Amino acid sequence: MRVKSKGTVYLVGAGPGDAGLLTLRGAELLRRADVVIFDLLVNPGLLRLAPAGAELISRGKQKSADALSQAELIELMVAKARQGKCVVRLKGGDPYIFGRGGEEAEALAAAKIHFEVVPGVSSIVAAPNYAGIPLTHREHCSSFTVFTGHENPADAKTDLRYDQIAKIPGTKVVLMGTDRLGKWTASLIQHGMSPETPVAMVRWGTTGRQQAVAGTLATIAGLARAKKMSPPVLTIIGDVVKLRGKLNWFEQRPLFGRRVVVTRRSEQAGSFAQRLTELGADVLEVPTIKITQPKETDAIVDALLGLNSYDWLVFTSVNGVTAFFDIFFRRFQDLRDIGGARIAAVGPATAAKLRELHLQVDLTPDEFVGKKIAAAFAKFQTIENLKMCLLRAEVANPDLPRALEELGAIVDDIAVYKTVAETEDPAEAGRTLLKNGTDWITFTSGSTVEHFHARFDLPKMLKKFPQLKLASIGPETSKAIRALGLEPALEAKEHTTDGLIAALLKTI
Repeated sequence: MRVKSKGTVYLVGAGPGDAGLLTLRGAELLRRADVVIFDLLVNPGLLRLAPAGAELISRGKQKSADALSQAELIELMVAKARQGKCVVRLKGGDPYIFGRGGEEAEALAAAKIHFEVVPGVSSIVAAPNYAGIPLTHREHCSSFTVFTGHENPADAKTDLRYDQIAKIPGTKVVLMGTDRLGKWTASLIQHGMSPETPVAMVRWGTTGRQQAVAGTLATIAGLARAKKMSPPVLTIIGDVVKLRGKLNWFEQRPLFGRRVVVTRRSEQAGSFAQRLTELGADVLEVPTIKITQPKETDAIVDALLGLNSYDWLVFTSVNGVTAFFDIFFRRFQDLRDIGGARIAAVGPATAAKLRELHLQVDLTPDEFVGKKIAAAFAKFQTIENLKMCLLRAEVANPDLPRALEELGAIVDDIAVYKTVAETEDPAEAGRTLLKNGTDWITFTSGSTVEHFHARFDLPKMLKKFPQLKLASIGPETSKAIRALGLEPALEAKEHTTDGLIAALLKTI
């Protein structure tokens, strides 16, 4: 009888919020995970690293009815591991720093489940860094102390000795102390610390939502109330806070303080979202579409059998390239079977995708509107009586094939993929959007507009959040927005994600 091997649970520190602070080991494990159990404070962009078939399980919001209790969480990890699965328990910050990772490791050891702990960048060092505050500095201090301001009054073992803490030299870092801020700052003053000691509080450190307030031990509680500072917050106490004015690099980024929604499908959102994040935006990924096979495949089969008869193969999107060659390589083993047709790519991203396959792109129209594309072909050569294979989505704008046919081309409009609504929302980004709103929603195709509207009711959302603006990648996308009786606040001149970012930067 075959004995099924046990799986492994990896307690992985996801870092403080910035997805770029995940360790290489953490990324490696996510890429081969069968199951990912994640905290809601974890950057949802990290979930893209997991394989397409991985099971994504949210731990849930603490104190909510559907949240997993600690006992349920441990039971789940053990059960999945006993099924022989690779389980990644993705925890904010570092697993062993105020994250109950030690308790989870103890439970796994007791259940005889193999586990590994992958350290993560802690907010203890990351949040001050992103707020422009070095914890140590030769001109100010050579040590720092960390403690939690969130005590359990029923447990004497966790009582903090403020009389001793007040006497410790160097910087002090306080976690989870917002609710009792007035009490413990007063206690530190009472036990000898100067009321004028510099203090800074950092909320949502390392993310585009980062918010900071600076004052002194005597004033910080009032300032925090005025700024409505609520968890997650980290507090830094000491002379190093004075350096924030000179070293505050993160909050100087051009899109800092602006929330931007990315509606591209998950597989394509990565580089666009990363670039926005690097510019300081608080990026919320709400994919609205996913790609499936078209309903009818007979036309694809006929096109594959007749590839040598075409003069042009025309790709209008990266999705079209990916879908077509997935189908092509299931039937053919040799790229030379694509035949001798010329290749056209609508847009530089589409052209780049084709070049990844070492295919020469003969024509890349500058403008992405049907008649403009047809005009680019006519300028390249006469297309009268030339046979063209247009490889694109099942539901697509008829303007392009019509414009090509008006110039005398013989066009086969072949659907190689279908866009359908994305309904899964493991990181609850959709719920966050509906609750908190956003500054910008970026749309990169007409289908993203249509599916977003079907899910969220775009005109209703604009009424609820008056500050919200719509950003369009180009004319076809803008047409879909206007079909809803709305107007995009901006349209990219270059119809690419880089062009969209450039347009956003001009609004600053």
